[in-house]
Amino acid sequence: MIAENAIPTIDVSPLRGGSDKDKREVARQIDAACVDTGFFFVSGHAIAQELIKTTRQRAIDFFALPLEEKMKVQRPPAKISRGYNWLGDRSVAYSMGQVAPPDIQEAFALGPERTADLVSRVDPAGAQMYAPNIWPQRPHDFKATMLAYHDAMQGLAANVLRAMAVALEVEHTYFADKFDRQASVVRIIRYPAVRQTPLEGQLRAGQHTDYGAMTFVRGDDVPGGLQVKHRNGDWIDVHIPRDGFCCNIGDLMMRWSNDRWVSTLHRVAVPPSDAVPSDRISLVFFQFPNPDAVIRCIPSCVGAGEKYPPITTAEHYLGKLMKAGHSRLDADAKVALAGGAEREAQPTH
Repeated sequence: MIAENAIPTIDVSPLRGGSDKDKREVARQIDAACVDTGFFFVSGHAIAQELIKTTRQRAIDFFALPLEEKMKVQRPPAKISRGYNWLGDRSVAYSMGQVAPPDIQEAFALGPERTADLVSRVDPAGAQMYAPNIWPQRPHDFKATMLAYHDAMQGLAANVLRAMAVALEVEHTYFADKFDRQASVVRIIRYPAVRQTPLEGQLRAGQHTDYGAMTFVRGDDVPGGLQVKHRNGDWIDVHIPRDGFCCNIGDLMMRWSNDRWVSTLHRVAVPPSDAVPSDRISLVFFQFPNPDAVIRCIPSCVGAGEKYPPITTAEHYLGKLMKAGHSRLDADAKVALAGGAEREAQPTH
């Protein structure tokens, strides 16, 4: 077994005004973690604990609403990451080409709020990543809280991104023009208490890699939590520090680094049968580049040759998202552009 401390904790406070030497040391630590598991814990992030606490509570308040009220803000027919995903609405394992039962979770997703002037600057696929947000009437301060959390996490991600550029031996501003119209997403998730035997192969979230540049997670440390698959095949239980975040790189950063860094398989497990049934709340920030950003190997990472052809953010993201949302191995970005015209089952309970 791999020790749980295989995932290191990195203090990122030097990225906010520290010396060049201290910033380079943070970059070195990030590089080592991303070469190994692609995961690390973040301390010294400067995100107000009160904002994190309030965001978690508003997630609890929203998910406690009657189903019929939550369904008033259900995600669009095209299954873009906006609005409410009900229990059984998606199976993320399909994004990896694996057939699996629906994930045991419900969720709500939001993206940038002010995007009307950005839609005209991208093609139809890219415009899907600028879809308008869908807001519930309750809780009364839900919108303000979620947007404040989105903006705070975007600021943290920007600091870490500059350190990643240094780690990859390019200018710290290398990624700036690729994220100046970014389409990052906040997803709040409730994994309900498991009180009956799951279907064969069913998890709270099936094994997958993340689609974007990097992800920040703050999840309850209860049985049935996040697990990371080490390259030796072991699954590592992730226990996020009380005041920190878990960060992992996604597919696009792996492509940028030409596999120098790994976008690692992870999942959210079902609690053991002897665990006391309990809900788990998770706050997730997915950092995505501009929808039309072309992801190609960073010059310093070419080595013996580029392993991946260039691809836009939207093309990669929508292909993965549509497989998970439609539970179809053959789904791709074209499904989103079709507007989700296919007939679909909705909850009746």
